[in-house]
Amino acid sequence: MTRLNTLLLDQTEWDLVIDSMGNIAMATPAYALAQDVASAVKLFVGELWYDTTKGIPYFANVLGHLPPISLLAGYIEKAALTVPGVVSAQCIISKFANREMTGQIKFIDEFGAAHAVAF
Repeated sequence: MTRLNTLLLDQTEWDLVIDSMGNIAMATPAYALAQDVASAVKLFVGELWYDTTKGIPYFANVLGHLPPISLLAGYIEKAALTVPGVVSAQCIISKFANREMTGQIKFIDEFGAAHAVAF
């Protein structure tokens, strides 16, 4: 599969990064895939203007609700699988208290390499 280019985003601000030449920085392939998975999980349903069906239904089913952890993990895994090149995904939630959730998304790419994204 041909991977699309991914703009490098600052991990704290989730904003564009400039390279040493003053150009918008591009993410390297392995990191780009992990960043794309993170972006897919941050996406709210309806937010992606060219495909409003993609994303997690945060407003409808998550924010202001107390969904089961299994439902949240399912949403996250489903979102990760929308990223081209991701063939399997597993969400491991390590903390879910006081409206804060932390964990990890482990995923396998099309070449069989394992990756992980913490949240």
